[in-house]
Amino acid sequence: MAGIKSLAKETAVYGLSSIVGRFLNWCLVPLYTYLFAADEYGIVSFLYSFTAVMLVILNYGMETGFFRYANKEQDPEKVYTTSLISVGSTSLLFIILLSLFLSPISGALQISQHPSYVWILGTTVAIDAFTNLPFAYLRYKKKAFRFAGIKLMNVGLNIGLNLFFLLGCPAIMKHCPGAVSWFYEPLGGTSFGIGWIFVANILSTICVLLALLPELIGRDYKFDGELLKQMLRYSWPLLILGIAGVLSQNMGQMVMPYIFPGEKEAADTMVGIYAANMKIAIVMVMFTQAFRYAYEPFIFSQAKGEGESKKQAYSDAMKFFVIFGFFIYLGVMYYLPLLKHFISPGYWAGLQVVPVLMLAELCFGVFFNLSLWYKLTDRTQWGMYLSLLCFVLMLVFNIWLVKAIGIPGGYMGSAWAALISYFSVMVVSYFLGRRYYPINYHLKRMGAYFLFAGVLYGAGLLADSFFTTAVAYVVKTLLLALYGGAVIMNEKPHKRKVA
Repeated sequence: MAGIKSLAKETAVYGLSSIVGRFLNWCLVPLYTYLFAADEYGIVSFLYSFTAVMLVILNYGMETGFFRYANKEQDPEKVYTTSLISVGSTSLLFIILLSLFLSPISGALQISQHPSYVWILGTTVAIDAFTNLPFAYLRYKKKAFRFAGIKLMNVGLNIGLNLFFLLGCPAIMKHCPGAVSWFYEPLGGTSFGIGWIFVANILSTICVLLALLPELIGRDYKFDGELLKQMLRYSWPLLILGIAGVLSQNMGQMVMPYIFPGEKEAADTMVGIYAANMKIAIVMVMFTQAFRYAYEPFIFSQAKGEGESKKQAYSDAMKFFVIFGFFIYLGVMYYLPLLKHFISPGYWAGLQVVPVLMLAELCFGVFFNLSLWYKLTDRTQWGMYLSLLCFVLMLVFNIWLVKAIGIPGGYMGSAWAALISYFSVMVVSYFLGRRYYPINYHLKRMGAYFLFAGVLYGAGLLADSFFTTAVAYVVKTLLLALYGGAVIMNEKPHKRKVA
């Protein structure tokens, strides 16, 4: 249990920074949705979905490769510096190529009228890819508080700059234009619109790079070509896995404008509505991300142990992930009538995607937990196969369901495509894991929690139907407390052996 306690502690620290950071960024959603029309916000979401793909490509699995070889090699510093040199070189090359081919790339993204958006975001993602390795190094060294501090600094700067550019500068231009006109007007002023979101992003990212300088300078840089080849052989399936995975996660936002090419504004509006409501479901994503930060170092450190105790630790980790996942699901569903006010009423038509996306993200989190079987057995090609399967399913179901539902509610097809795809690969990964690295997961216990959460969810819907709003919230709060109390009673130390 010592390993589980350490995992829980680090998940709490990473989770605090992730949850607080995402929550603060989440608070920008009302700003965007009230300042910009759905089709404009749709462009922001559309472009950010592509930057997510590029971040995975530019990292090419080196983050996980670093953890694997830092725990495997006698000289972890050499692993780190080799990784830094490799990713730094490819990130710089990307910026150069982006600058040379900016016009055709902007055209392919259907935003040829604003190539500056593409260049700013491309440069930002290149810097992000490079800084991922210093962040991985902090996780390896278990410097969770420094990691969390820099992440929160990034969020704070991004929010502050967004408020400054989108609200502050227009106000200053009215009363004291000379204070900001020297940079504000050359970029287009208020007409630059959503572009200021991207400017805020790149400036905060540069500050993160500066904050990570202690992890970058003053080191004995060693580059081992043979080591890099080994790391790439280990990581390249993870690259395919990552690309397919992030394409799957962003599929809805990416394909809608291409499914309805003759109705760009309507398609962008659907993307905007879908993306805004995804921000409500992002609570589950935050939890999964926080768990992931602590879980990867955990599984590789546990792998050094012997016997079945490490498998028991993996099994317990999965169980507690599912338990907390259901708790978060119930919490968001119970208080959705309040949470919806984070976005403009003009976007509420898409609230129906939230429960479906929450379940989809929970399935994805379980799928990530199951991934340890191919990472620990060096069968990372299976991660690639599973992600490709998920990508194909997501693409097929998105094209089919989004087009079948059509405008304006096609985003619901993307939500169902996500749930079907993540559930499918979760099930396939479980059965493959049983063959290559069998772990006795607490299936009956987790199944019981699933049924219990389902009953409580139904009870919450009944409370909304039969009681006034205030009384319904009291009832749902008690139901949530009931779930928590049942878990505490069921997971007491003397009952852990029963499952």
